[in-house]
Amino acid sequence: MASKEKLLAVSGLLSGAIIWGVIWYPYRLLEQMGVSGALSSLITYLIPVLLGFMLYSERVRLRHFPPILLLIGLTSGWTNLAYVLAVIHGEVMRVLLLFYLSPLWTVLLARLILHERLRFHGYLVMVLSFSGAVVMLWRPSLGMPLPQNAAEWLALSAGLMFAATNVLSRHAAESDIWLKSLSVWIGVAVLSLLALAWQPATLAVLPALPISGWGWLLTISILIFIVTLTVQYGLARTPANQAIVIFLFELVVAAVTSYLLAGEVMTAQEWVGGVMIVAASLFSGKLEEHSA
Repeated sequence: MASKEKLLAVSGLLSGAIIWGVIWYPYRLLEQMGVSGALSSLITYLIPVLLGFMLYSERVRLRHFPPILLLIGLTSGWTNLAYVLAVIHGEVMRVLLLFYLSPLWTVLLARLILHERLRFHGYLVMVLSFSGAVVMLWRPSLGMPLPQNAAEWLALSAGLMFAATNVLSRHAAESDIWLKSLSVWIGVAVLSLLALAWQPATLAVLPALPISGWGWLLTISILIFIVTLTVQYGLARTPANQAIVIFLFELVVAAVTSYLLAGEVMTAQEWVGGVMIVAASLFSGKLEEHSA
């Protein structure tokens, strides 16, 4: 890969890590204004869908839409919606650390779906990830070290679906970036709409939403539109396990912003477990060279 193309690919992934390490905050502000996570997700992803069709209608209409992109839309849709709901209602760093158990799920799914041989490095990633989760979540008074609330279960499931998206994306490496991005936006919008079917009363907040609320919705939508394209560009040119290492910068951004904006402080036990999970993610970058 040419150095300039590689730099652009890494920059695209890094931009995604930065945006997603900060974007939890405006979603929380919208929640405080009465806009639920499902409703804000629907609006902030529906706008990119409309923009995508408006700007590239010819491209979308003429290009073949592979069935695998429907699966990518479903898995990435769950990833993004579950992530938004988790960061709104949970502790940001605990949510992210549970999300970044994804190297474990990537190893398992790659074995089941792609029939890749699991070698020593794969077992090491699994042990580190699981051990980190146990250390981070262990509370003797609560019994088994499981996620403590719905937000943490959502974070766990989001990490699993993120891994599934990465594995499925390997099959769609030649697909158009715009089609991949559209599948992501449509997936989140559809799942958000289904979630709203359980709480239709939340729509009543929109007529009374202040200008600042609409401003946040529009800002998030534009960021999502841009960052999805840049991330898809990066993923198409970067090995999956290397990409997840770059995405780890989100943890750094989130740690700083959650401390400055939400006053969240992690305990020493949570830091130890988190470091183990991060170490597993970093070590997963070695899997690429041992999977051949």
